[in-house]
Amino acid sequence: MIRLGYILLLLLAVPTPAVSETSQPADPYAPAKEIIREARRIVTPNGVEETFTIRLGGVQQVVNVRGNDRNNPLLLFVHGGPGAVEMPFAWHFQRPWEDFFTVVQWDQRAAGRSYRLGDQAAIGPTLTLDRYRDDAIELIEALNRRYNKRCVLLLGHSWGSLVGLSVAEKRPDLLHAYIGMGQLIDFRENERIGYEWTLGRARQDGNAEAIAELEALKPYPGPGAFDVAKMTTQRKWSIYYGGLIAYHNNADWYFRLTRLSPDYTPADREAWGNGSAFTISTLFPQLSGISKARVRRIDTPIILMLGRHDFTTPSEIARQWFDHLQAPAKEILWFEHSAHLPMIEEPGRVLDGLLRKALPLVQEGCVSPKDVGVCKPPPPFAKGCRK
Repeated sequence: MIRLGYILLLLLAVPTPAVSETSQPADPYAPAKEIIREARRIVTPNGVEETFTIRLGGVQQVVNVRGNDRNNPLLLFVHGGPGAVEMPFAWHFQRPWEDFFTVVQWDQRAAGRSYRLGDQAAIGPTLTLDRYRDDAIELIEALNRRYNKRCVLLLGHSWGSLVGLSVAEKRPDLLHAYIGMGQLIDFRENERIGYEWTLGRARQDGNAEAIAELEALKPYPGPGAFDVAKMTTQRKWSIYYGGLIAYHNNADWYFRLTRLSPDYTPADREAWGNGSAFTISTLFPQLSGISKARVRRIDTPIILMLGRHDFTTPSEIARQWFDHLQAPAKEILWFEHSAHLPMIEEPGRVLDGLLRKALPLVQEGCVSPKDVGVCKPPPPFAKGCRK
């Protein structure tokens, strides 16, 4: 049986430790984490490696910034979930990015390391898409001041792709480009297609247990507010059939990566699980009516990074929406051996996509606030547009 923490997810699962790790006398992974910490330490003269807290929308939140040259463009990673922080996984895939970008990982309100910094009773009512969007905008403006920039590349993953797309709608002037990975467009359609695919795979497989549990959910997702218990069962079997990680029937190895993160203590991992459960139970029922299907124009370049096997946020929904979208430049990059986690499943190809498609959109005039105008990207994906 997959642990509840592995399937208590909206768009990206987060585990709740079976036993509170804070009760352990010491972190058993500390020696390995120290080796990783030293191996990825930023030592270049103009590099940046720092973690700090910042108040966004009245709530303290944790931000981690790493890069070999602070003159490189800022790349803000907006994680999924809600509550599915990326900071404890970043050690596994991010280090090569840091040669070309100053990479920002941000634990959103009530998520990960930020969970313990606020009063959850007070934060609960603030968990809305608009608040997450405005937190991201405040963070971008603060990063631009802190690192002497004008614009960022924003990469939104899963739930974070909805937050990121909302930022691109409201404040395209802050972005070199918007990059959507596991792009979410319409929550209700997302649940419907993901369920139908999962049930179809179970029938094809002759899996009587899965068929019975999935059939019992009908109608799915059903009218009105979403049901967290129904979603939990659907995701359990979607993960089993590779809808989260292609060619894998579980996500155990993926979640175990966090045990070796130099940026997360056992107490942080416990907070991560608690924050995920809190945000899912608070926010997921409210999301049934949220859709970006009617958005037809974004005034910043947009790149979608879509896994061919993604049925956590089914890629076909994003592709159909993208076909009708107008933007200064737009392109889809397909990852043929990925489901919902291309940065983990095909990390080399993700970096290649960032370098070939996103980096050329960064103009020198956008990097420094010496130019008072807004960020105006070059023509659509032209070669040689970056000096």
